[in-house]
Amino acid sequence: MGDYGRPLTFGHFLSPELDADPLGTADAADRYGLDLIGIQDHPYQRRFLDTLTLMQAVLSATSRVHVFPAVASLPLRPPAVLAKAIASMDVLSGGRAELGLGAGAFWDAIEGYGGPRRTAAEARAALEEAIGVVRGLWSDRSELHLDGDHYRLDGAQPGPEPVHPIQLWLGVTGPRSLALTGGVADGWVASSPYVPPDRLVYANARLDAAAEHADRSPDELRRIYILDGRIEERSGGDFLRGPVEQWVDQLTDLALTHGIDTFLYAGPADHLSSFALEIAPAVRERAAHARA
Repeated sequence: MGDYGRPLTFGHFLSPELDADPLGTADAADRYGLDLIGIQDHPYQRRFLDTLTLMQAVLSATSRVHVFPAVASLPLRPPAVLAKAIASMDVLSGGRAELGLGAGAFWDAIEGYGGPRRTAAEARAALEEAIGVVRGLWSDRSELHLDGDHYRLDGAQPGPEPVHPIQLWLGVTGPRSLALTGGVADGWVASSPYVPPDRLVYANARLDAAAEHADRSPDELRRIYILDGRIEERSGGDFLRGPVEQWVDQLTDLALTHGIDTFLYAGPADHLSSFALEIAPAVRERAAHARA
């Protein structure tokens, strides 16, 4: 584990709250040259817009940034219909939709919205089945059949075909789910409050071992890190709470020591310009110098 040498990309973890002006923030992220926008998916939250609807609105309001659910709540998103929705967005946006997928959390809220309550083992098994469903719906096969424990397809017809190879990233933390990610997914999504830097060592080891077991190179796997912090004038020494230079130091270390290649800023939107125009280019430059 360490630096996997992947190009560094930067983005924003967009709030789906209507009062947060998500379309205005997305437009700013696009104009600032950010690469990616992730939108959390909690349909049961009263104040949240629907993530897939907001994704399409963001793609329509922007011209270059890629957009994905970070991450889609699988128990409330039937995977065949979800795959079709993401593929449709990809076609309509000219190839700018990606998919982040999660096994589910907040089970009381999911059950309250009509979704299934699953054990950890059931959620992981459903996630693995869903990956096959999604990939099948993005394929050029004539029809699909699946008789799984959680999902069933009987002559499902794929289409529309995505404009570009859509990336499938898993937002998981458990050891077996990390192994699933390393074996079959295109990337991993983690959040700094749930996976702080000291836990990245273990997570990366699980991802790398699973990738190698599947005859894949660990550097094939994109590693996306959601940065829950604040850009402040004064340094208090805390992780992701301090001035621009402190953020540059910490993100460069995450890239070169912990293999993170994609950083999503999740702080207040009024500091997005500092992240995009000051921190991101400085981290790229420092990492490039170290790699050289």
